[in-house]
Amino acid sequence: MTLIKEESKNRFKALLKNPTVLVLVILIFIALFIFIVYPLIKVFQTSFTDSNSNFSLEVYKTVFKSGYIRQGFYNSILVAVLTAVIGTFLGFLYAYAINRAGLPFKRFFKAVALMPMVFPPFIGALSIIMLFGFNGLITAGIFGVRNFPVYGLWGLMIAQTISFFPVAFITLDGVISTISPTLEDAAFNLKANRLQVFFKVILPLSVPGIASTMLVLFIESLADFGNPLILAGSRFPILSVQAYLQITGMFDLKSGAAMAVWLLLPSLIAFILQKYWIGKKKYITVSGKPTTSSIKSVSPFAKWLLFLFVLLVSLFILLIYVIIFFGAFSKIWGMNNTLTLENFRYVLDVGIESIKDTLTLALTSTPISAVLGMIIAFLLVRKVFPGKRIMEFTSLLSFAVPGTVIGIGYILAFNNKPLLLTGTLTILVLNFVFRYIPVGIQSGTALLNQVDPAIEEAAYTLGADDRTVFGKVTLPLIIPAFFSACVYSFVRSMTAISAAIFLVSANWNLMTVQILSQTDSGRLSEACAFSVILILIIFAFMRILKLFLKNKVSLINGQR
Repeated sequence: MTLIKEESKNRFKALLKNPTVLVLVILIFIALFIFIVYPLIKVFQTSFTDSNSNFSLEVYKTVFKSGYIRQGFYNSILVAVLTAVIGTFLGFLYAYAINRAGLPFKRFFKAVALMPMVFPPFIGALSIIMLFGFNGLITAGIFGVRNFPVYGLWGLMIAQTISFFPVAFITLDGVISTISPTLEDAAFNLKANRLQVFFKVILPLSVPGIASTMLVLFIESLADFGNPLILAGSRFPILSVQAYLQITGMFDLKSGAAMAVWLLLPSLIAFILQKYWIGKKKYITVSGKPTTSSIKSVSPFAKWLLFLFVLLVSLFILLIYVIIFFGAFSKIWGMNNTLTLENFRYVLDVGIESIKDTLTLALTSTPISAVLGMIIAFLLVRKVFPGKRIMEFTSLLSFAVPGTVIGIGYILAFNNKPLLLTGTLTILVLNFVFRYIPVGIQSGTALLNQVDPAIEEAAYTLGADDRTVFGKVTLPLIIPAFFSACVYSFVRSMTAISAAIFLVSANWNLMTVQILSQTDSGRLSEACAFSVILILIIFAFMRILKLFLKNKVSLINGQR
C-alpha cells in the first residue's frame, strides 16, 4: 500500500514538472467528463427522479409493468445474441477460408467483405425490403411470394448480420493469420487428420478472438438503431426504437431515460468483459521461425466447398448494395422500374440542405476527432500521470454506449444554461467527436507501441519540448493511424443516425434522417437516390484522403 502511494506521488511530481502535459491532461479529463460521463449521469438521474426532482423508482415500476416494453428488451437481447453467434460463425468461416484454403481471388473477396463498413448501416435494411418485401425483387419478382416476413426477426437478422459481418471478419482474419502454420505441420507430422488439426489447433487458438468478436457484435447489435427502426415493426418491438418513440412520440423523457438505462447495462457489461477480461486472453504463436506450411490445412473438396461459401456470401453482399443503385434509377420501385433521373432531381431539390449540413458536420468533426484521438493515444502510451486508466476507460466508453442512450443523454445534459446547445451545430459536432474518438485512440495506441521511444528521447535530448516532439516526431510517425481515424470518423459522421436523430433540428438536418424519412413514407427510390449520393461522397473523400496520405508519406520519406 505504501509503495502504491509513493508511486502515485512520484507520478504527480513528474506531472507538475511538465506544465504542458499537466494542462493537456486536465483539459482532456474535463472534456471527457462533460461530453461522455455527464450525459450518462443525466440519463440515470432523470430515470431515478419524479416530477419534483426527488428520488423515485416510479418510472421503472411503470416501465417494468409494460409487457410490450419488456418484450422489447427480450427481443433486443435475442437479436444481439443471434447476431453475435451467426455473425461470428460466418466471419470465422470466411476468414478461415481466406487464410487457410488457398482460394483464388482472395483480394476481391476481402474487399467485398469490407464493403458494409463503408455504407450506412441501415442501407442493408432498405435493401432487404427491396429484395424480400411486398414488391421484393426475389420474393415477389422471382417466386411470386408477397407475404414473406421481412418485418420482424428474420428480416432484421439478415440486415444485422450483413451490417456487422465486416467487424467479425476483420477481427478473426487478424486472429487466424497470426497462427503459425508450422503448428499445423507439427500436428500433421504426429499423424493427426485435418479435422483433428482444426479442432485441436486452429479452434482452441482462436477462442479468445472468437469470444472477443462475439462480445463486440453483441454490443454493436444492441446499440443499432437504423435497422430496427426500419425492419422491426410493431409486432417485434426493439428497446432502442421504443426509447426513441417514447421521447419523440410521447414526449416522455423519464420513461425514455429508464429504457436507455435498461439498454445501457448489458452493453457496459459486455464492453467490460471484452476489454478487461477476454481482451487480455491471447495466445502468441509467432516464434520467428519460418511460417510457410508444406501441408494444406483443407482437402481439395473442402477447399471448393469453402470457395462456394465465400462466393455466395460475397454475391449476397454485392446484391445488397447493387440493388440500392438500381433502385435509385427506378421510377417507382416494385411498381414501375423504368429508368429515370427524377429521383436525383428530387434529392437535389428537397435534400440539398441536408447534404450540405451533413458534409459540414462531417468535415468539421473529423479532423477534431482524429487529432484528439492521437493526443489521447500519445498520453496513454508515452506519459505517466495519475488517472491514466480512468482516462483510457472513459475515452473508450462511448464505444459501449448505445447511440440511443447518447442521444437522450445529450438532450438532457445540454438543454439548459449554461450548456444550452440543443438545436445547434455545436452539439452535433461534439456528439460526433466524442462518439468516434475510440478508433483513433486504439489505432494511435497500436502504432505508438510499435515505435521505439528512443526516437522521441533523442529529440528531448536535443532540447525539444513536448509540443515539438509530438508535432515534429510522433505525429509524422503515426500518420497512417491518423488517417485511419479520419476515414472512420468521416464515414461514421456521414452515416450517423442513432444519436444524431435526437439532435437534428430545423436548422441542421442529416442525409441519414432524410433516408429514414423517405423509407417510412414508402418512397424507396428516393431513399436509394439519397443513399447513392451519400456513398459517392464517402468514396470521393476516401480517394482524396488516400492520395493526400500517399503524397504526405512520400514527402516525409524524401525529407529523411
